[in-house]
Amino acid sequence: MTPSTSSRGAAKRALLSLAIGSFGIGMTEFVVMGLLPDIAADLLPAVWEVSPEDALSRAGWLISLYALGVVIGAPTIAGFAARFPRHRVMIVLALALTLFNALTVVLPTFELVALSRLLAGLPHGAYFGIGALVAADVMGPGNRAKGVAFILTGLTLANVIGVPLGTFLGQQWGWRAAFAVVTLVFAVGALCIGLFVPAHPGSPGRTMREELGVFRIGQVWFTLGVGAIGFGGFFAVYSYIAPLVTEVSGADEWVVPIVLVLMGIGMTVGNLVGGHLADIDLRRTLLWGLAAMAIVFAVLALVSPWIFTLGLLVVVVGLVSSVLSPTIQTRLMDVSGDNQSIAAALNHSALNVGNSLGALLGGSVIALGWGFTAPAWVGAGLAGAGLLIAVVSYRVEERRARTAVPTGPSLVVRVVE
Repeated sequence: MTPSTSSRGAAKRALLSLAIGSFGIGMTEFVVMGLLPDIAADLLPAVWEVSPEDALSRAGWLISLYALGVVIGAPTIAGFAARFPRHRVMIVLALALTLFNALTVVLPTFELVALSRLLAGLPHGAYFGIGALVAADVMGPGNRAKGVAFILTGLTLANVIGVPLGTFLGQQWGWRAAFAVVTLVFAVGALCIGLFVPAHPGSPGRTMREELGVFRIGQVWFTLGVGAIGFGGFFAVYSYIAPLVTEVSGADEWVVPIVLVLMGIGMTVGNLVGGHLADIDLRRTLLWGLAAMAIVFAVLALVSPWIFTLGLLVVVVGLVSSVLSPTIQTRLMDVSGDNQSIAAALNHSALNVGNSLGALLGGSVIALGWGFTAPAWVGAGLAGAGLLIAVVSYRVEERRARTAVPTGPSLVVRVVE
């Protein structure tokens, strides 16, 4: 499906259909964070009664297990599915997301819910990766980051509408109600993909072995490191936003959905701005974005006792963090050579390593008794480490470009001289 073979209206319907699925993914990934106290109290009542901090830290494993599912599933599914028609793969992925989230609604114990979260994460990266390739084809050369940002808009809008709504429903009628809504969203997305995403061929000649060749590219590893470490700072903050609002600022529980809306607004704006800036100058967008994250997280830790300043800062947190989403995705596609399918999915593996790492480290410092502002300082440190990785990556790239051996006519001229 390219601009020359598909009308603008058909392309818009196709991308909107894919965005419904990304909206559902945004809900299922992030609604846990706003409902973490409710989930901990329901699934771990004995621990919650003795120590809410320990219960919250243990419930944070639901975030980490979902992220682990993404890490496992993204390269595995994307590599295996590269040979198949992409529109059919997207339908299967949307149906799998529907089923696994339905399991979260009905399974009774913490251990079984944890398993369902692991399963729900498996299709995540492949959905975004293959969807990003479709979007990039629709938008055409010079606008690839905007195409990626379009698919990610569903995820960021989930943080404006879906996550706050799910958090409110979960607080009123039990946390499982939020996942019932998520299941419905995925069911609608699967139907729309089947109706409106036209035939989109895969790469019939590609094999898993060829796709896995992406791991031999050094710059791919650097970029994955930026996503896993640098963007992990965002998840260290976001995973524990609910106790930051209620315990540190002293606000009522009903304020949490409002803060999540503010975060989502920042994320939506940042995603669109990031797609635009990355198409202009990807390098500067990546480096300055990481530096801004580190600074903003540190400021958040200092001003979070006041709910008004906390509300303002979470908008900025969402904005600067989401600028990096299409930027890292596009950088990974740039350095991956012919391994586009698996590279596009690997970005989400990296981001969810960051999800798992951020949630784990954020929960650990809380469990150590360092307070609910400690995850923000962890986030600042992770963002700074990501910036360092990005700087090293570009330095290595520049050095290799300078020392590359000339070939072709340039080599002949040098010999003649």
